[in-house]
Amino acid sequence: MTGLSAGRVVVVTGAGRGLGRAHALAFAAEGARVVVNDLGVGLDGAGGGSGPAQEVVEEIIAAGGEAVAHGGDIATPDGAASLVAAALDTYGGLDTLVNNAGFLRDRMLVNLGEDDWDAVMRVHLKGHFLPLRHAAAYWRAEAKAGRVRRARVVNTSSGAGLLGSVGQGNYAAAKAGIVGLTLVAAAEMGRYGVQANAIAPAARTRMTESAFAETMAAPEDGGFDAMAPENVSPLVVWLGSDASEGVTGRVFEAEGGRITVMEGWRPGPTADTGARRTPESAGATALKLLAESEPPRPVYGTH
Repeated sequence: MTGLSAGRVVVVTGAGRGLGRAHALAFAAEGARVVVNDLGVGLDGAGGGSGPAQEVVEEIIAAGGEAVAHGGDIATPDGAASLVAAALDTYGGLDTLVNNAGFLRDRMLVNLGEDDWDAVMRVHLKGHFLPLRHAAAYWRAEAKAGRVRRARVVNTSSGAGLLGSVGQGNYAAAKAGIVGLTLVAAAEMGRYGVQANAIAPAARTRMTESAFAETMAAPEDGGFDAMAPENVSPLVVWLGSDASEGVTGRVFEAEGGRITVMEGWRPGPTADTGARRTPESAGATALKLLAESEPPRPVYGTH
């Protein structure tokens, strides 16, 4: 390892399993001191316990690293505040926040209950916002005191948030919201030394293994496991380090050995009459512009 994160204090939410665990271990291997957050809930958000977070901490310590567990609910104001406080109280600062926590409540829209909508929005979107708000308040205070930190935020979106996903209206909406939150954070917090980016990872985790059992299975021959969550972590570690200076407000897809910069919404074909249109004129123009535009990529689950 190169020590890319040496001296940095890193918080990773949802780090007891899957991608979060892989990120926490990768940061620690590069010299970071890590706050490992996990509520220990099931795939649907039920239950809970501090076991998964503590297990990752013990794994990091056994490898010679430094880590501390945090079992609070980061989708609550108190839980998010205590998360940042855990970094400050234990290690005296905070340099990188990786928002990763989440779970699934998949339903087709006609069967999607309000509770399932609210629960997914709460953990994914609010669970990104609250830790970010508390971390940002600390970084702003540091900057105003003349101690500008090279702070980094890595948020976790999804291909579902970029393209949509059948049966995941709540999850797709939350993940799309995370992209918007990331862009705002990058624009607002740059003056305080904060860079904010998002990833849309594809990997085999509890949240994906049942939906993509065949395509995400580990290779039997011991070859390159393209869907291992550890493949995503190197990009996250780089984005969370000093080495990513100048990279902010961007979204990356990461899968296996592939990294893609996502270019998002950009103006396409346009037409302006300089006057109010009739519905017929608006429709004719819309059809003409659509014929000139790039077709959208298919929603997940439709091909």
